[in-house]
Amino acid sequence: MPEILEIIMIVCFGASWPFNVAKAWRARTAKGKSPTFLFLIIVGYLSGIAAKLTNAAYMAQFGQKWYVLFFYLLNLLMVTADLCLYYRNRRLDSQTAN
Repeated sequence: MPEILEIIMIVCFGASWPFNVAKAWRARTAKGKSPTFLFLIIVGYLSGIAAKLTNAAYMAQFGQKWYVLFFYLLNLLMVTADLCLYYRNRRLDSQTAN
């Protein structure tokens, strides 16, 4: 049951990232974005992944509970994509300003 609740939390947090990435792609501007915020989210997901990988009880049942780690990795991928788009959009902003 704790894993199910954790998945619900991760899915709820992660549900907005695909929309955020799509919006950043279409907007083509870094205005209103915070790379510090994105880095902190990435550190949080990396910490969650590390917590799972260092938890002996979780690793002992990894074959049945791999999906929990999958959602952490999926969210990490989305936030990383959003961060990459931030830097692309910042470059586009500087090209537009010149």
